[in-house]
Amino acid sequence: MKSALLIDDDPIVRKVLSNTLSAAGWAVHEARDGEEGIQAALRHRPDAVICDLLMPRCNGFQVCRSLREKAAELPGLKIIVTTHRGFATDRLNAFESGADHYLVKPILAEDILRLLEGRDAVKASPSGPPGTPAPPAQLPPGNLLRFWGVRGSIPTPGPTTVFYGGNTTCVEVRADGQLIVLDSGSGIRLLGNHLASEFKGRALELTLLLSHTHWDHIQGFPFFAPAYVANNLVRIMGYEGYRKGLESTLAVQMESNYFPIGLRQLPSSIIFSEQREMDFSIGPVRVRSIFVNHPGVCVGYRLDTSTGSIAFLPDHESYARMRLHPRAGGEKGQQTLDYCRAEDQKLIEFLRDVDVLILDAQYDEAEYQTHIGWGHSCYEDSVATALAAGVRQLCLFHHDPLHDDARISRIVAHARDLVSSHGSSMTVEAAREGLEIPLLKPKPA
Repeated sequence: MKSALLIDDDPIVRKVLSNTLSAAGWAVHEARDGEEGIQAALRHRPDAVICDLLMPRCNGFQVCRSLREKAAELPGLKIIVTTHRGFATDRLNAFESGADHYLVKPILAEDILRLLEGRDAVKASPSGPPGTPAPPAQLPPGNLLRFWGVRGSIPTPGPTTVFYGGNTTCVEVRADGQLIVLDSGSGIRLLGNHLASEFKGRALELTLLLSHTHWDHIQGFPFFAPAYVANNLVRIMGYEGYRKGLESTLAVQMESNYFPIGLRQLPSSIIFSEQREMDFSIGPVRVRSIFVNHPGVCVGYRLDTSTGSIAFLPDHESYARMRLHPRAGGEKGQQTLDYCRAEDQKLIEFLRDVDVLILDAQYDEAEYQTHIGWGHSCYEDSVATALAAGVRQLCLFHHDPLHDDARISRIVAHARDLVSSHGSSMTVEAAREGLEIPLLKPKPA
């Protein structure tokens, strides 16, 4: 005779299910909470467990995980999770915890018997609506970049950051028919709302390039409106982190402990691509990448389009400044000096003659003294790097959370003075939300 274990703190539910199963020839065991249920399962070794989701002492997710960890002692066990709530995220989490089926109360006797007898063993999963996807919307002509988030470390809303903006890193690039998003800090929420308004439900294809997965560069993705549209295609590209890949990292911040909707519940088509090569293409746009000086695995990108080039290095610290600083530890002999200069020169060559450079400039020289080795530059080094590389336009980026609008404006003014003192025509701006820069490569003389 097959046996079932009912784990539910509601005695009425236990009685109704027990009568149903007994009438169908099942031996029935009961438990009043999750802890008691786990022990009863190990003692009776039932063929099936019917477990409520929300119980004292041990919830249904925990019961599922515990019983699946003891698979050798409970071979072939079927677990049905029941609940009075119908949240999609609960359903997904139940399956991920080890449930075979998920039923929302009130439960019909026929539903339970059908599942236990294997007449409906298909596990439900979220999916988009049927039908052939509509062709993607065509972007308006013209190549440009637009800033949606320019702040480093943490969003800083408030009256003192209104002009430059308080959202973390996100830059939009439209070039040669491609929609490319650079990082998904909190600014991507504004971009997503803009795209939803502009394209009004028409299918979109876009590529999200991640420099790295520190939180201020990914925290806005759960609020990115295009990810919630079934016909949209979102490609997420970047380099694997030191512990987890891109998909795992983005999925973790959307687990139920932190967010009500899981990554795999999003109705859009999301494709992850862990990069292996440093040189690749997004449509006609050539993309080159370089590892930069920042904790973990972090890259900078250079995008070469038909009408101009963009370099995006939101997080970087000068090699020479960091390694050779009197307060920095380690050897500072000629060999170290030569190595650091070579690394800085490698970056300069990567940036050579770029039209628009978006570069980390979080500190000034005085602030840097207490931030050595944090992975961010002082703006004086950013200006020097841009000048050495022959950059046409420098956008100071990744503004420090403590820098208000007035402070950033003073930094820009001093940066322009430094450029002028070198007799250069390079233009300097501080990146600000809403700033749009057309890519109009000058015609050769």
